Amino acid sequence: MSYEDNKIKVPRFNEASGFYTTKKRSGIMSKIKGKNTKPELIFRKALWQKGIRYRLKSSLPGKPDISIKKHKLVIFIDGEFWHGYNWNERKQTIKNNRRFWIPKIERNMQRDAEVNQTLKDLGFTVFRF
Repeated sequence: MSYEDNKIKVPRFNEASGFYTTKKRSGIMSKIKGKNTKPELIFRKALWQKGIRYRLKSSLPGKPDISIKKHKLVIFIDGEFWHGYNWNERKQTIKNNRRFWIPKIERNMQRDAEVNQTLKDLGFTVFRF
């Protein structure tokens, strides 16, 4: 991997580090799914109906949501908040635990760039939705 930027350090999210959360917020966050989300299911159904066959969660770097090795194509279906969509404007709206969330999301964006570059170096075309 030839990625040159220093990795962003994300603080641990716990009370010892000065971060607090309510039981209600904790319950909401625990329900966020990491796979088989609605956007993923809709996208996969559309591919299948067009006759495009694919693999899920392959062992490629970054574990893409969908991979089509025949065409050297990988697809990630990312959440807008978690992957920093429209980040320069959205960063200003974060009110709670800014010391945690801003580095967390910026590290996610940095990792996405690293994974994209690694996959491109392997000859894959990368799509992120």
